[in-house]
Formats: sequence, structure tokens, C-alpha cells
Amino acid sequence: MRLHLFFTSLLCSFQFLLAQTPELTQGELNQKLDSILMEGNQLFLHERASWTSYDLALENPKVKEHFESYLTYETRTAIKTIIIGYNDQKCIAEYTFTEEFTLPSSTKIETRDLTSEEKKLIEIRYKLMEQLDDDKYNIRIAEGFSLNFILLPFKNKYKFYILTGTAQPDVIPFGNDYLVIADKDGKIERFQKFHVGLFPNPTTFQGKTISEMVHSHSKNTPFITATDVCTFMLYAPIYDIKSFAVYSPALDLFMKYTLNTNTITLESKDSVLQQE
Repeated sequence: MRLHLFFTSLLCSFQFLLAQTPELTQGELNQKLDSILMEGNQLFLHERASWTSYDLALENPKVKEHFESYLTYETRTAIKTIIIGYNDQKCIAEYTFTEEFTLPSSTKIETRDLTSEEKKLIEIRYKLMEQLDDDKYNIRIAEGFSLNFILLPFKNKYKFYILTGTAQPDVIPFGNDYLVIADKDGKIERFQKFHVGLFPNPTTFQGKTISEMVHSHSKNTPFITATDVCTFMLYAPIYDIKSFAVYSPALDLFMKYTLNTNTITLESKDSVLQQE
């Protein structure tokens, strides 16, 4: 998968859907879903790079011995994951991804100082996690699950995504996901909770692998989310699941993501329910 791709969401021209959302034109829906899709793909590339690098680091005895934490970030031409050692806070391994994200395009197992950019990103991440430890944000980790963090610089601010992951088999962990917008110094300006809770969707039903998943959003989250798309892209290939759909009570419609085509489409209730 190439790093810089532009994705087009194919919107079905259901006139009744547009009639139910008079405040949005079809062009506006198209633009919104294109933006969500591109953000979801960006999150996926970061998280896929982190997954691969983490596994490779633990397979290397020298790196594993000194492994404290890792940082994944985007450069002008690639996505890079560095492994940070636990004593002197130096980079002890570096994995660079450009085309194929199940294997790095280059690997460096050597100790070096952190760059100024890496130090800044680590500092911002630390500041954000300190603030998010406040009970007012009510971020919890369910047993058997973990939290994954993706820091994205944009303009003169930062986006900090929090997604739920799991090593449990036969489940895709939708929900318990958040977006934080922070200023250039890492101070939280906005906090958004996408789902009301964690929805660990089983991948089988009555002993058979399901082909499509469906979950519903609250009215506060009217659209399919970038975190939905990223989570599905990470876990669905493991179970050969093709698509998932989100029902939006706010818009009274379904939004369907299809993995093979990497597209979001608008679907009628009847078409989605017939596929369940």
C-alpha cells in the first residue's frame, strides 16, 4: 500500500437519503466521507507500522533487552517507528516503511541520539497523557484490551488519537476511542469521545465467520469515524471479513466501509439488514 494515496468514496445516489438529510448536499457528504476515509487510512498506516515494528523488536534479543517504548511518526517520504531504550533515552532500533507495511523497507539496529523532532513528539505525547490521566476524561481500559496512541502534527497543532486494541482472538474492538486536539505546546484544546463505550464485535456467529459487521453510533457521532476505519483495516484481514456498516441515528442512514475497494458508501436500511 503506497503511503500517499488519495481515496475516493463512492456515494450511492439515493434521493431518499438526501431528502432525510436536507442540511447536507451530496457533494458535502462526499467531501466529509472522503476526509474520514483519508484520515482512517493515515491512522492505519501508523498503527500497522507500530504493530510490525513492535513484533520485530521483540524478536531481536538485543533490542528486546533494552526496549522501553516506541514512537511512530511520519516523515516527508515514509512512516518511521523508533524503539527507545530504557536508560539513556536513545533510539536503539529504527524501522522505516514506504510501500509494504508488513515489512519495513529498511531496518537499523544501532544506538543513536534522538532527533529534535523525535524529542518534541515524545514531549508532546507525555504532556497529553499526563493531562488525560485526569478523571474528568474518564478513559478506561477493559480487561483483555489495550490502548494505542497515534500522534499527528497538523498545521500548528496536534491530533492525538486513542484507539482500543486487543490480542484476544475472534473479536474486532470497535469503540472506546477518542480524539484530542492540542495546541503547539501540547495543551488540550478539545476532547472528543467517538463511541459511548467499547463494542468488541465477535467475528463468528453460530460457528461461522461473519461476512459483515454492523454497529450504531450515538447522535453525537453522526458519521462513520476514522478510528472505525482504522480498526477494521487492522483486524478484518485476520478473519477475512469484507465490510462493516455504521448506522447513524442523527442522519438516519447506514455508512458502509468495504475493505477490498477501500471505499465508504451510503446504504439503505433494507440493503444492510438483508446482509446481516
